[in-house]
Amino acid sequence: MRYTATVKPQARLARICLSLPEATVVEQWGGPTYRVRNKIFAMQPGDGEAPPQVWFKAEPGVQAALIAEDPDRWFAPPYLGPKGWAAAWLADADWDHVGDLIESSFRLVAPKRLSKLLDPS
Repeated sequence: MRYTATVKPQARLARICLSLPEATVVEQWGGPTYRVRNKIFAMQPGDGEAPPQVWFKAEPGVQAALIAEDPDRWFAPPYLGPKGWAAAWLADADWDHVGDLIESSFRLVAPKRLSKLLDPS
C-alpha cells in the first residue's frame, strides 16, 4: 500500500503499531513512542521540523541492508543507529514493508507469548 493524501503517515503508523498485542503509545521526547510492556519497538521523533519518519529496532544486518537498498528512504537514526535501530522516511512509504519491519521490531522486544499471538495457527 502506498501513502495517499487522505491518510496521514502518522495515523497509518499508529494504526500498524497499535494493532499489535498489548501495544501502547506514550508521548515522550516530543512524539509518540510505541511500546509493549513499556519496551519501545517504534517511535516518531517530535521535533516538528523533519518530514514524517519512524525509528524501529532492527535485527543485526537489517539496518545496513535497508540503507544499501535505498539510502533516500532508509537511514540510521541519531543516538539509536549505533545500537542497530533503523529509520524510514514515511512519505510515499511501502506500507506493507514498513508494517513487516514494525512487526519484526515488536517481536524483538515483546515477550515470546505475545509474539506467538502474531503467528498463524
